[in-house]
Amino acid sequence: MQKKLFATVTSLLIVNAVSAESLTTDTIAMNGELEEVVVSSTRFGSGQKQTSETFAAAKLQQQNTGVNMPYLLTTTPSLVVTSDDGLGVGYTYFRVRGTDQSRINMTVNGVPLNDSESQTVFWVNMTDLASSMNSVNVQRGVGTSTNGASAFGASVNMQTDKADVSPFAEVTFNGGMYNTFRESVKVGTGLMKNGFAFDARFSKVNSDGYLERAASDLYSYYASGAWFGANTMVKLMAFGGAEKTYMAWDGIDAETLATDRRYNPAGHYIDDNGNDAFYNNQTDNYAQNHLQLHAAHCFDAHWDMNAALHYTYGHGYYEQYKENAKFSSYGLENFIDTLGKKIKRSDLVRQKHLNNHFYGGVLAVNYHNRSVRTSLGGAVNNYQGDHWGNVIWLRNYNQSITKDYEYYRNRGEKFDADVYLKADWEIINGLNVFGDLQYRYVHYQLDGINDEDLEEIPVNEKFHFFNPKAGINYENNGHNAYFNFAVTNREPNRKNYTEAGANDIPVAERLYDYELGYRYTHRIFNVGANLYFMDYDNQLVLTGKYSDTGTYLTKNVKDSYRAGVELVIGVQPCHWFRWDGNVTLSQNKIRNYTDWVDDWDADWNDPTVNANGGQVQVEYGTTAISFSPNITAGSNFQFNIKGFNATLQTNYVGEQFLDNTMNPAAKLDDYCVTNLHLAYTLPFKRVVKNMTFLVQMNNLFNTMYVSNGGAYSYFEGAGGDFSKENQKYTPWYYAQAGFNIHAGFSVRF
Repeated sequence: MQKKLFATVTSLLIVNAVSAESLTTDTIAMNGELEEVVVSSTRFGSGQKQTSETFAAAKLQQQNTGVNMPYLLTTTPSLVVTSDDGLGVGYTYFRVRGTDQSRINMTVNGVPLNDSESQTVFWVNMTDLASSMNSVNVQRGVGTSTNGASAFGASVNMQTDKADVSPFAEVTFNGGMYNTFRESVKVGTGLMKNGFAFDARFSKVNSDGYLERAASDLYSYYASGAWFGANTMVKLMAFGGAEKTYMAWDGIDAETLATDRRYNPAGHYIDDNGNDAFYNNQTDNYAQNHLQLHAAHCFDAHWDMNAALHYTYGHGYYEQYKENAKFSSYGLENFIDTLGKKIKRSDLVRQKHLNNHFYGGVLAVNYHNRSVRTSLGGAVNNYQGDHWGNVIWLRNYNQSITKDYEYYRNRGEKFDADVYLKADWEIINGLNVFGDLQYRYVHYQLDGINDEDLEEIPVNEKFHFFNPKAGINYENNGHNAYFNFAVTNREPNRKNYTEAGANDIPVAERLYDYELGYRYTHRIFNVGANLYFMDYDNQLVLTGKYSDTGTYLTKNVKDSYRAGVELVIGVQPCHWFRWDGNVTLSQNKIRNYTDWVDDWDADWNDPTVNANGGQVQVEYGTTAISFSPNITAGSNFQFNIKGFNATLQTNYVGEQFLDNTMNPAAKLDDYCVTNLHLAYTLPFKRVVKNMTFLVQMNNLFNTMYVSNGGAYSYFEGAGGDFSKENQKYTPWYYAQAGFNIHAGFSVRF
């Protein structure tokens, strides 16, 4: 940090003698540097910038019409997005290099965001979070050590808004097809003469969804108060939101996809008159609130530190109509009707609840001079989560159960602590070496009754992980070459334990990540190539199956790898035009894949059948990893002329298998989607600072595509010949919206 900045800010922060109007650009820069300290330890490393993309606030807002964060990151190489509702407003997911988001590390200001048990982030709980972001960094591969769960395909480090030097207010509105609306209000005091700054935002997003009854009713908020001293910043922030979404995670079969692709089977039942009906409250309801207290301090031109305390409270439930449900699956006795007939099944409505607390602290101390940059940091976090289920209605027999009858309850507790030391040393001009050592300890306990089989689920696992990383980077006259190597380990998540079959007990996975690359940057163009080889031991791969909450299930495979090349190119021949493109070519393989497959004709009187859970073992040899396209590509044209902006973005995703058997009956076709963004900003000089009008056209060429799905395989009528040729498949698909258009405006005061 430059001594000039310290001197400038020290003099300027004699707050009683300085008015807000007299603040200089050096003061703003100093405030910015203090806020950068909060995330600096998660965003440095030799060569790391070559496998990462950083999205500034302006870029995030460019196409933000109410979609969730992953849809704003689609220019990232090797990234694929999908959503349940087909629009990206409801439940939204993404994968990087084929790795799903439950195994991608995500932080906000260095604080872990991933749910401790599911290890994922549910963006729908924090709609329009992008409106309160200063930047988002997407690091492909393992990257550097960061707090929380290990990165097995990527890490996403988010930094919230920095304090603005001047007071402001901003109103945003947009609306579009499928009754999709977003309203947002932001206000800020600017940096006041006493060193304080306050900011707040409230957003509301509603949509009917592309699929039938895939409606979303969402809101989110962000508020912060900060104090800036000569070399100290203290910032308290609260953010979060709530969602009510109609379920859309069941998928549809191939025939329905061809004839009625917007059909949503969730909540379907046959009423008393024998007619098709849909339960009107087949909804997911959840709220999550985050509280963070940050402090950053610069000791001198070389030393700084940041610390944070955080607390997250989440609570909610989802409600489902279950047709012809077994009483035994809910701990209920069979009923005898008035004719003496034993009744074993009935329609019912259930609710599954969760209530969780996550809290802890993070700390990092940083040192830097002209040739060395180091960071010593770590975190201690604790999680407590209660899960329980109620039957709230039982057709024809509701008088026989207690109100809100509880049929299961369990509790998960997780303690997670890590410490890391990393350093970047410039040996000679342009040549850097990088080292990173992390130790992580995890203790996960799960006690109580499982919701699936009403059996005890005693889990008490302790993990000790050592995650070393190293790299070398050379940069000179626009040329940049680098090599990085990393080892990282990761524990199974809750569903890996609770949904595991008799033959799939989960274990921790390990990754050896090799990254080799080169980039050349010229005044008007840049080109680059990154070779990666990700070698896994006991990788948890997606099976194509999912739980009753729409969570995709995984299983360990002993030996697997992901290998590929990421090519990027950018051209800017003039100040008003730029084109960027990327292509990823990859191979994603499981060596000697073996799976256990259900046998519907199994004789359960055979002790061997019971021991294997009615499954038979099938060997497939070397197969492709599910949900891992061999090719992804992107193109982005940008035009900026006197307040007018146009962006034409295209993403191509190659074909993907829905499970790990490479059977053509369980495969997604490739697809290509193009979006067009148009915006015009009118500057003003008085009360209104500027006004921006925008039009967002998604899927410009009306591609009827499917970006996600699943598959269940089984044997029926195999006659004891359990070969791959006799295996049957039931695939399902999630259709995405065709052409849709949105328009709106924002006014900044």
